[in-house]
Amino acid sequence: MHIGLLKVDMHIPHAHSLKEKRMAVRRLKDRLRKKFNVAVSEVEHQELWQRAGIGIVSVGSDPGYLERQLNMALEDVERALPECMVNGHIELL
Repeated sequence: MHIGLLKVDMHIPHAHSLKEKRMAVRRLKDRLRKKFNVAVSEVEHQELWQRAGIGIVSVGSDPGYLERQLNMALEDVERALPECMVNGHIELL
């Protein structure tokens, strides 16, 4: 069994309140869950209104597949939020 972890750090310039940020993050989390069947959670910067840290996790038997799946998820985040600065880091455990 292998675990793939994608850490995403985002700057959301259009969010002018925690409510706006949380709406954007919630839409992104729902999209990723539906499209990639992964577990998603906001894990850092919960109280900052223009920054978010998201953890995306998938479990499987093929580490190559997990890495490809998480790379596609990162590309999807960048497409879904083109105005945001996005940094992602993948780890296989």
